[in-house]
Amino acid sequence: MKGVVNVKRTNPMNVVKRIKGSLTRFIKEEDGVGVVEVVLILVVLIGLIVIFKSKLTVLLNSIFSTITQRTGSL
Repeated sequence: MKGVVNVKRTNPMNVVKRIKGSLTRFIKEEDGVGVVEVVLILVVLIGLIVIFKSKLTVLLNSIFSTITQRTGSL
């Protein structure tokens, strides 16, 4: 018959075994984020904060003054 898809029934135990195997492989992998990557990300973030310090200060002061004004009217 055309257009009919043959779907095999899978044993639930096989599915559980495949999931368990995938989880154990995932846990044993050592390709995660290393210390060097975390340090580089922190250096970039600190650099951006230093570069845009004055603009961030103005922005945060504006946000906090708006919050103070709006909560005062409650």
